[in-house]
Amino acid sequence: MRALKFIIPIMFVVGGFGWMMLSKNHQEVPPVSRVYITIGAMIVSGIISFFLFPKNEGGKN
Repeated sequence: MRALKFIIPIMFVVGGFGWMMLSKNHQEVPPVSRVYITIGAMIVSGIISFFLFPKNEGGKN
């Protein structure tokens, strides 16, 4: 349940901002490389947020 609430939205936000920054500020980067960089950033942010957020959101453990 944690993945649906936190991890996936964070991955999409990071992907969106990453794509915007690469398209706006780094136009010399080839489009295929932009896709790879954006996907890599999304995966890394998903892994970081998986370990950052608690597993039980509402429990009293």
